[in-house]
Amino acid sequence: MRIGDTWVHLRLCMTCGHVGCCDSSKNKHATAHFKRTGHPIIRSFEPGEDWGWCYVDEVALDASGWPLGGPVAHSPD
Repeated sequence: MRIGDTWVHLRLCMTCGHVGCCDSSKNKHATAHFKRTGHPIIRSFEPGEDWGWCYVDEVALDASGWPLGGPVAHSPD
């Protein structure tokens, strides 16, 4: 949003709370965040979706019951 672009879906970093766009979006901010920080686990930030993803092991995870917020939600990186 800050750069005036649109996204397809949002993802939440379970380590720090960063919210980034998915790989179907032009900028792929969630994957870029993982590559920059090494934070391995994300979850969907879309209403009604309860799944997660581990970048390191490349496996889907059941995120039902996981929190939706992190310590630094919506960080600028």
